[in-house]
Amino acid sequence: MTRPSFIALLLVAALGTAARAAEAPAGSDALKPMIQSDSLVFNGVTRSQDGRVFSPFQRQSKDKGIELGEWKDGKAVAYPDAAWNAWKSGDDPAKAFVAVNAIRIGPDGDLWVVDKGAPGMGEAPLPGGPKLVQIDLATNTVRKVYPLQAATTDKSFIDDFRFNGRHVYLTDAGQPGLIVLDLDTGSLRRALDGHWSTIAQRPLTGQGRVLRDDKGKLLFIHADQLEVSPDGKTFYYQACTGPLYSIETRYLDDAAVSDDERAKHVKLYAATVATGGTAIDASGTIYASDTDGLRILKIAPDGTMSTLVQDPRLVWVDAMWIDDQGGLWIPAAQMNRTPAMNGGEASAVKFPTTIYRMQIDAKPVRN
Repeated sequence: MTRPSFIALLLVAALGTAARAAEAPAGSDALKPMIQSDSLVFNGVTRSQDGRVFSPFQRQSKDKGIELGEWKDGKAVAYPDAAWNAWKSGDDPAKAFVAVNAIRIGPDGDLWVVDKGAPGMGEAPLPGGPKLVQIDLATNTVRKVYPLQAATTDKSFIDDFRFNGRHVYLTDAGQPGLIVLDLDTGSLRRALDGHWSTIAQRPLTGQGRVLRDDKGKLLFIHADQLEVSPDGKTFYYQACTGPLYSIETRYLDDAAVSDDERAKHVKLYAATVATGGTAIDASGTIYASDTDGLRILKIAPDGTMSTLVQDPRLVWVDAMWIDDQGGLWIPAAQMNRTPAMNGGEASAVKFPTTIYRMQIDAKPVRN
């Protein structure tokens, strides 16, 4: 796809969003509040098969608060322990969470955690900071740490990750590109590095407003959301502002393939817009939030889109999760109201923050 047609597509998608937002219902009784907090901001949720629920958190004050927590009796408890959540400036960033950005229960049943390793938005990762942490839920202890620094730069912002066999795919939202981790060897490779499909083509928006970082600069979040098809053969990814692209995983897995060759196999998949988070079910249907339209898009395997639900409470829905009972867990993260995305102004988050659940009768995929 040429750059002009790419930009035209974004304009069409944005206009379509505005039109559909005007037509959609104002709320939905299908959204059931599951967890609420009067003080914490979370940007994701994952749930184990035995019902344990975890979230990554965004510290609103430097060196204060937790980065990863387990929800117990409606409260977030530091996980796996207080020490891993006690990092402060000057501590060893390789041995504690600096800035957790994404979590998920892996196909092995362990809890996996991505730490971007940078203490603030737009700041360089600290030496030893970027890492993927594997936690044994049976013992509540760290099983292994996979350092990611070898694949990062001073501009890197390791954002999210997905599994595919013994490979882990990660997105770099700061230094646009993908990272492929081999779990057996620990080796790292960058892929589609600086390719236009990994680069945000417009500033980030939320609730129809252009967002700025805490220094007042326009926010561009590059390669961000990602999913792997249930059969493991297709990888989907996008910059935070869309659209969604696809590439066969064999082109990512093969280290012998050059990036020039790899780029020839990138395809436009769906005209998504500004997105906070995604999930995929066992049929290959992708669920993607619309941070401007306050809705969840449902993207069929053929790439066609429809609105699953729209509700004014769905402010910046981030990383979602499908449970084994066919429920979609939906964290209304309100990230666009935090100082890091609100030009450094005082937090405009409206508490309580809420994680909703919506029954969608879809089977989860655990690759």
